[in-house]
Amino acid sequence: MENFEFVSPTRIIFGRGTDREVGKTVAQYAKRVLIHYGSDRIKTSGLFDRVVSSLTAEGLEYVELGGVAPNPRLSLVREGIELCRKHSVDLILAIGGGSVIDSAKGIAAGVPDAEHDVWDFFLGKGTPKVCLPIGVVLTIPAAGSEASRSCVLTNEDGWYKRGLGNDLFRPRFAVMNPELTFSLPPYQSASGISDIMSHIMERYFTNTTKVDLTDRLCEATLKTVIENASLVIQHPEDYDARAEIMWASTIAHNDLLSTGRIGDWGSHQIEHELSGMYDVTHGAGLAVIQPAWMKHVYKHDLKRFVQFAVRVWNVDERFDDPERTALEGIGRLKAFFSSIGLPVSLKELGIPSDRFDEIAAKTFQERSTGVGNFVKLTESDVKAILELARE
Repeated sequence: MENFEFVSPTRIIFGRGTDREVGKTVAQYAKRVLIHYGSDRIKTSGLFDRVVSSLTAEGLEYVELGGVAPNPRLSLVREGIELCRKHSVDLILAIGGGSVIDSAKGIAAGVPDAEHDVWDFFLGKGTPKVCLPIGVVLTIPAAGSEASRSCVLTNEDGWYKRGLGNDLFRPRFAVMNPELTFSLPPYQSASGISDIMSHIMERYFTNTTKVDLTDRLCEATLKTVIENASLVIQHPEDYDARAEIMWASTIAHNDLLSTGRIGDWGSHQIEHELSGMYDVTHGAGLAVIQPAWMKHVYKHDLKRFVQFAVRVWNVDERFDDPERTALEGIGRLKAFFSSIGLPVSLKELGIPSDRFDEIAAKTFQERSTGVGNFVKLTESDVKAILELARE
């Protein structure tokens, strides 16, 4: 087990009706709020009005900025920074899922720093030293950004999608009402499930030994998601199933499952290029890339892939043929993604093979530490993974 520090300061406010009390929580941190969101769905659903009513009841002022797109754009972050400076905003309230929260994190980092453009942080040309407080009303369980230290933005100039980790990015609080997820379309729910599982698997596949406790935590969280996935797809108003998925999204990415181990993240780095260049849904892209990555690297630690197959997917272990056991586990993962309506090939995503070289090259640009940790990948490896994912 590796040495570690575990910091998870985000206050979780979980359960039915919790979004109606958000003003009381915000009032502990701020007087002027930027309400940041994606589409007008939060207005037609009544959520926006409930939040505003709760804020105004506490005497809080607010401005709003909508329009966050999946794979959140740097241009909107820059617009938000200027808006917050103009109105002396002192807290960003993100209402949405990972894209909205990450956009809020970018704004929160950029407002106090007059020396840097916010993209400089993502290029390693500066480090955020201070950040406006961030609050969340979560509507899409997927990215885990409601309690994570990570922020991922897309720069339209070149369509580069890059991530940055900093503990300043961890929201002060996250209001998590599973009822707010009842209206999610099945594809969006499924993509979120893939994202949650990927965050766990990126941590699970590690070269660190003697980490059985976090192995078991990872496996239990994966099995919980798998068992509840079909329920939320088939019965979208099943509160208990939605609650399990929502809480799993937080546990998967608040770094509890990272303690004492070094994760991989190669699949995420490859997929970021797909969603940056083709604007595919992140979870859908991961459903394609991660099984292909597994097929490419499983021989690096066959024992761990056998463990994954047996403990997570209930594969009967073939002691005389461990490779067959490992491949059966990978196959069951891929079949599971397909069963909940996700693509499992680049062909299904509409991504042609004629840009594989470009995707592989961009995966390595501005990543000084390389790609992947479980196996350090080369450009040739990335192209081989893309070929495995083709059909």
